[in-house]
Amino acid sequence: MSERATPRVKLWEARGFGEKSDPDNPDSNKLQAISISMLPNGQELRGDVFASDKERLLIKSGTMLDGKIIKMVENFNSGSQTLYVSEDTYMWISGLAATQPEITDLQEMEKTTGYGDIKEETLDLLEEISQSKTVHKAELYSVSDKLSGKLDEIVPSRIMSLVNALAPVDEYLQRHCVNVSLLNGLFGKWMELSKEDVDRLVLCGLLHDCGKALVPPQLLNAPRKLMLVEFEVLKMHPVHGYDLLADFPESVRLAARAHHEKVGEKGYPDGIIPEKITLEARITAVTDIYDAMVSQRAYKNPNSPFSVLATLDKLKGVELDSELVDIFIRNMPKELIGKEVLMSDGAIGVVHSLDAHNIEYPVISINGRPINSNEDWHCVSMYNSKER
Repeated sequence: MSERATPRVKLWEARGFGEKSDPDNPDSNKLQAISISMLPNGQELRGDVFASDKERLLIKSGTMLDGKIIKMVENFNSGSQTLYVSEDTYMWISGLAATQPEITDLQEMEKTTGYGDIKEETLDLLEEISQSKTVHKAELYSVSDKLSGKLDEIVPSRIMSLVNALAPVDEYLQRHCVNVSLLNGLFGKWMELSKEDVDRLVLCGLLHDCGKALVPPQLLNAPRKLMLVEFEVLKMHPVHGYDLLADFPESVRLAARAHHEKVGEKGYPDGIIPEKITLEARITAVTDIYDAMVSQRAYKNPNSPFSVLATLDKLKGVELDSELVDIFIRNMPKELIGKEVLMSDGAIGVVHSLDAHNIEYPVISINGRPINSNEDWHCVSMYNSKER
């Protein structure tokens, strides 16, 4: 166990968590399974919560649930998303879920989380860069600090709902910068990096595409595949970003310059060897591709998160860092459990469970009945109530 984890373990045990339940208790056979995503954030727990082995007490009855507690549960549940509670506690949690459905309206999500305000501030900053060819450092740090704060205020599943939401095409650039910033921050937390490192990743994500503010908008929004000469112009945006960020730390500048470099040495703009691609640039490369693929553009429909994860897996060792892709694939899917998806036949389903060995085709619940998706019946995208 790492030194970083030790204090957390001691705090967990000091609260009485991790205790063994009584194996001879006949009520242990009556425990009901729930997903971690069902834990009601902001509620005082009515009943004990046990780990996936049905033996370890993870949360005591009466505990006020918050994002930190739920995150601890994830860390101490042996990688499983399954928890066990009594029948009464199960009914209470199910009742809360029925009265507080998942918010699928994009505008409502943006308003309640503060995402919308940050998105507008980011648009203003990008427009200022486009007009003045300069970066206002104080304003950008202010937006970056707000995004870092959102990582503590918003549960990861809601962050992924914002990232995966079907959004207006003309908002792509500012949303992409915000989304990659949030994804970078989540990535840093998954890796248990220091707050300073997480904050730097957030800043790298926010600024990684700032050079696109200097690319002609007709190229950015072209409803077609770019011609070769046009693509060469677009490929200069990492260089523009690096030059614009002259007053920022070199790690942030290099994330902007190298997030399209490949571990196979055929990236751009410099085609550098893998050893010279910084950690920040490698992480941003993963999150940049993910958000770009799940987004709707003028020239393409959105991909489902599940097909994107399958694509990322294929890019391991070819374009992307294998270890980082594995971290992303291991952590991100659990935030999709319980989310609504649009299926290829037009049906609206709910993500029931995922198999790490067949991540492109999750089990989808339709009217309460779990069904295996497949090549013929698959997820098209996440679902927004007002986008359909």
